[in-house]
Amino acid sequence: MTTTHLTRYDRSMLRLMNDRRGQAWYATAARRRLAVAAHITLTVAIGGLMTHFFLTEGEPLWPVAVMAVLLLPWMVATGVINGATRGLLELREHVLDERQSAERSRVLARAHRMTTLLLAAVAVSLLITGGVAGDAPKAYAAPLLIAVLVVHRLMPLWVAGLRAQDEPAEDDVLEAGAPATAA
Repeated sequence: MTTTHLTRYDRSMLRLMNDRRGQAWYATAARRRLAVAAHITLTVAIGGLMTHFFLTEGEPLWPVAVMAVLLLPWMVATGVINGATRGLLELREHVLDERQSAERSRVLARAHRMTTLLLAAVAVSLLITGGVAGDAPKAYAAPLLIAVLVVHRLMPLWVAGLRAQDEPAEDDVLEAGAPATAA
C-alpha cells in the first residue's frame, strides 16, 4: 500500500475501517458469527416485509414502518462485520495490502460459488413449483429475483465476516516485539 496515491476518501475510509473502538462487538469468532447471523436474519425480515408490501392488494403501510425500524440494527450489524474485516470489501483495491487483497479474492470466489448454488436451487424450486402447480408462480418471480440479487450483493460481506480471524492478544504482540533475553 502506498500512501502517496491515497485520496482523502481513501484515507478517511482506511481510518474508519481500522478504528478499534468497536472491537468488543467482534472480538471473538462467536460474536462475529452472531453479527453475521443477525445481519442475515434482518436482511430476510426486511426482504420479507418488502415482498409482503408489494404483493398485498391493499398495500398497508405497516411493512414500510417496520422496515424503517429494522434498517437501524441492520446498518449496525453491517458496521460490525465491516469492522471485523477491517473494511476488506469496502476499501478500494489499491488501499489493501497483499494479504488483504488475496483474502478479498478468496472471499469473493467463495461467495460467488455460494450464490451460484443458491441461484441453481431457486431455479430448480421455481421449475418444480411450476411443474406441480401447472403454471410457474409469476407473482413471486420479481421478489424472488430481487431477493437473489440482494443475497448476491451481501454474500461476500457474510463470508468475510465468517472468515475474519481473531486479533492477536496483547500478550502475543508484546512477546513478538520483545527482544529475546538469555535465561
